[in-house]
Amino acid sequence: MLTDRTVTSLLDAFSSADPTPGGGSAAALVGATGTALLAMVAGMPKSRTNAIAEREALDHAQTELLALRDTLADLIDRDASAYDLVIAAFRKPKGTDEEKAERKAAVQDATRVATEVPLETMRACVAAMRAGLATAIHGNPSAASDAKVGFRLLMAAAEGARDNVDINLGGLTDTTLQATIRDEAARLMADAAMHVTTVVPR
Repeated sequence: MLTDRTVTSLLDAFSSADPTPGGGSAAALVGATGTALLAMVAGMPKSRTNAIAEREALDHAQTELLALRDTLADLIDRDASAYDLVIAAFRKPKGTDEEKAERKAAVQDATRVATEVPLETMRACVAAMRAGLATAIHGNPSAASDAKVGFRLLMAAAEGARDNVDINLGGLTDTTLQATIRDEAARLMADAAMHVTTVVPR
């Protein structure tokens, strides 16, 4: 698994000429890193005013953020596996009409997975931003830059995942599914932009 590697080994994997891990896995990794930063801010013993309500909000946020961090870490490997699934589908035999039909169905199934996995990354990034707002509102002011970095990373991750959604959408023949995914991706990016602007005004 990619997540079991050292940082240096993982960077070597991204640097290699192999197609996986690629941009989708990188987006998930960046999202997991941004989420981890927000979890760190939420877990600091000191909040903005040390009020009980602040502590409760931060504790709740940290629980959510740690779960989302793990989800995004899992998506690093899932994205690579999804791409491998597409390659395997395209390599299926196509000598007979039956083989062609089976190959076509396999390609569509694999492409759908390859589209839905980065969409999940987008969902997780937006959920992390939503939970992470507590760190910007109630977190230790000394860690304000950490919260901002976390949000910037999550925005970059969401944008990168969106790129992977878009490139795979073109391979789907189900136009209804295409439209549904495209609409959700657009809504998620709008939410992401709103959240990041709240924390890091442009």
